[in-house]
Amino acid sequence: MAARTRKTAVKSKPVAARKKRPAAVRRSKTNNGRFANFFVPLFFIFCILFCLGFLGFMGYRTVTASEFFNVKQIEVRGSARASKSEIEKIVGHETEKAGVWNADLNAIKEKIERLAYVKSVAVSRILPDGVRVNLTERVPQAIARIKGGDFWVDEEGVILGLVGEQETRPPFVMKGWDESKAENAAKDNQMRVKMYQKMLEDWREFDLAKRVKEVNLEDLQDPQAIVEDSSEIVLIDLGKENYGKRLLKGLEIIAGRGKEIESVNLSGSREILGFRTK
Repeated sequence: MAARTRKTAVKSKPVAARKKRPAAVRRSKTNNGRFANFFVPLFFIFCILFCLGFLGFMGYRTVTASEFFNVKQIEVRGSARASKSEIEKIVGHETEKAGVWNADLNAIKEKIERLAYVKSVAVSRILPDGVRVNLTERVPQAIARIKGGDFWVDEEGVILGLVGEQETRPPFVMKGWDESKAENAAKDNQMRVKMYQKMLEDWREFDLAKRVKEVNLEDLQDPQAIVEDSSEIVLIDLGKENYGKRLLKGLEIIAGRGKEIESVNLSGSREILGFRTK
C-alpha cells in the first residue's frame, strides 16, 4: 500500500504542473488584448488626424498661392518727398511670387525704411489683392554744406538728400557738420540743427536772415554768422544766445567798413574787432 501511495503521488506532480501553464498563457493573452484594444485605435486616429492636417495644409497653400491673391493694387499714403515709384517697386518685387496673403510685411517695411525721407512705415494687407503702405516722413529742417554739396537734414541729424535746384531754400546754409562716426557726432549734429532753427527764427523776427550767407556751427560754443559788407566777407561771433540782437549789433558795427573789418567777436561782455592786414 505504501508503495502504491508513493507512485500515485509521483504521478500527480506532472498533472499539477500542467494545470499552472494555461493560467500564465491566459494572462499573457489578456495583456496582449488590452494593448491591442488601446493602441491600435489610437494609431488609426493619429493617422486620420495627420492625413486631415496634411490635406488642410496643402489646401491652404494651394488657395493662398492662387492668382486670386495676386497684387493688383498698391496704395501709398503720406508720401510727399519719398519716392512713390520706389515704394511701389519694392512692394511689387516682394509680393510677385508670394501674393498678398503670403507676403512678408516685415521685409517690405524694412526695405522701404531705407529710402530717403522715410522715418517709419506701416504695411498692411487689403485682401484679396491689395497692399497699403502708410508713411511717416522725415521733415527737412536745415541745409548743411557737406563735401561740397548742400544737403537737407532733419531734426534728428539725419542727412536726407541733396537740395534740388528748383527747391525753395532757406536764406543761409550751415557749415561745420560733423561727418565722422565719432560717438558724440550724432548728438552734436542734432544740436547744430536746433541752433540753426533758432537763428533762423530770431533773424526772421529782426528781418536779418537775408543778410546772412552762411553760419559756421563747427564750434557749438562759438557759432559764427558769415555776412558780406562792401563786397567782403566778415565773420561775426555770436555766442550761445541772443542771436538776433547780437547779429544786429555786429551789422551796425561793420556797416560800410567791410574793407577794414574782418571779424567781430560779440560772444563776451564787449565786442572785439579783427582788422584786415594790408
